[in-house]
Amino acid sequence: MSVRRVDSNRSHNSEPKEEHQKIEHAPHRHEPVKPSRVYTEAEEKKLYRKIDLRILPILSFLYLLSFMDRGNIGNARLQGLEADLQMTGNMYAISLSVYFISYGLFEVPANLALKKLTPRTWLAFITVCWGIVMTCMGLVQNWAGLVAVRLLLGIAEAGLYPGVIFYLSLWYPRHLYQTRVSIFFASATIAGSFSGLLAYGIGFMDGVRGYSGWRWIFILEGLLTVVAGFFAYFIIVDYPETAKFLTEDEKAWTIWVRSSDQGKYGEADHVTFKFIKDALSDWQIPLCLLNYFAIDVALYSVALFMPTIVSFGTYTRPQVQLLTIPVYAVACAWVIICGILADRHRSRGLYMMINLVLIGIGFIIEITPAPYGVKYFALFLAASGAYAGLPNVVSWLSNNLAGQTKRGVGVATQIGVGNFIAIVSSNIYTADSAPRYITGHAVNLGFCALGLVTVPTYAFLLRRANKRKAAILALPEEERPVYTPEEARALGDKHYTFKYMI
Repeated sequence: MSVRRVDSNRSHNSEPKEEHQKIEHAPHRHEPVKPSRVYTEAEEKKLYRKIDLRILPILSFLYLLSFMDRGNIGNARLQGLEADLQMTGNMYAISLSVYFISYGLFEVPANLALKKLTPRTWLAFITVCWGIVMTCMGLVQNWAGLVAVRLLLGIAEAGLYPGVIFYLSLWYPRHLYQTRVSIFFASATIAGSFSGLLAYGIGFMDGVRGYSGWRWIFILEGLLTVVAGFFAYFIIVDYPETAKFLTEDEKAWTIWVRSSDQGKYGEADHVTFKFIKDALSDWQIPLCLLNYFAIDVALYSVALFMPTIVSFGTYTRPQVQLLTIPVYAVACAWVIICGILADRHRSRGLYMMINLVLIGIGFIIEITPAPYGVKYFALFLAASGAYAGLPNVVSWLSNNLAGQTKRGVGVATQIGVGNFIAIVSSNIYTADSAPRYITGHAVNLGFCALGLVTVPTYAFLLRRANKRKAAILALPEEERPVYTPEEARALGDKHYTFKYMI
């Protein structure tokens, strides 16, 4: 590799710089070459609709089951879970917290496993595993058993969300990416509605075969997940290169659009320790983690305690279950609208700020002594901002990491470490703070305020980095740093031809 000096002052720039040192070479690949068959804009839209219909429904359904299976403990609580297992004090909060410990610890290993195996094998396998675990949750006889099974559930589910976030990045260019992540994640909001409706129906099975209604919630939803995992193996398509539903021209165009989106030379697609290290030490990770914290606390506060918070009125348990459904329905619609707008404007930070404002307004209303109807309206705002914010924040980081291993590890780190903060959500809505739950709402407002600082900071640093790269591109070609294609791909997003999305 030969590198020409660009500007002596530039070396003191605090922005991330290209690594002017020996780089581990990737296997030889040519830079992306535009296919001979060039697609018009209308043809490209038709192609991506075809891809959407083939890969998004099954992924969304699996995530619906995943989110429902991790959050249905809130519905089971209303059906007598705590009384039957003789849970007192903070036992319920601990039951929630342990899930996030194992879930967070296994995110990065899970994404490396997906990279080494194939997406359909890995995703189908873990789905069957957590379905079995969920079924067993309906058979536990004491609190210790519940904690053990929740730990196992976290391990089994750890690979789905970061795995799909990485998997979608192999199919779609960055300006089409958040819409697809949002469609996928919208199933989580549907899970909230569906879980409440399903719990309402299953609740009438109380006493069947001697089992309480909450046991049937776990058993039936677990069995459904096992069946879904079995069929997922035959439905999920691994990569564009191996997609039998695409013609050769369609494969070539999809691969070229995706590769050329990563800079002039595409991106490295192999696994090395260097790329793992690059991901874990990248300057973007700490800021994106703080952004994730700001959203995730609100998200899990809504997901785990929506039935509890809605109980601020004189409602029966079935009525509480049903009242959660409209909130999730509105949030689902906003998740998709937000994703479409963010891609159309090729913007991530702006919509992060909008979602944080929605969360902030929602919890400000909740913390006040407002009438019940106003507080119920506030849940629509908080839920919409939280659920739309998560695909927003993971898309932002994924779009700005180049190199498949670096992106896979970086996103898994963000989600894995970020989900540890959900332990906070598990412990801030305590029974002794009912009915106003001031502590819980105040903590959410604090994390929202954190995001209102870190999001603009991240956007500012990305803008500075892009200006630095633009300055290099503005130089005469003979004065720019020179790399081989392999070295350029190894640099990934640090290469001056890669433009960060803001």
